[in-house]
Amino acid sequence: MGIGLGIFLLVVGAIFYFTPLDSNLLDTNLNTVGIILMIGGALAIVLALIMNAQRTRTQHTTVTERRGAPDVVERRVDGDEVVERRVERTDGTY
Repeated sequence: MGIGLGIFLLVVGAIFYFTPLDSNLLDTNLNTVGIILMIGGALAIVLALIMNAQRTRTQHTTVTERRGAPDVVERRVDGDEVVERRVERTDGTY
């Protein structure tokens, strides 16, 4: 939305600044209004690009906690034999 708004403000500001409109509307100088709108449009585009660049650099971390997981079994190979033993959990249960 920011880039679209910036482009819209640039176009409207350019119309006010570069076209010979009747500037006696409400006793204002439309050239000045056009410059203000073009500066606002350029600022909106720059800010939108900065915000989009910041969004692409974010990192998301997912933490999954599993309760009631199976018992921990320690396995080691002793020659040709595989030795397994149950390891006690940290909460003192088997």
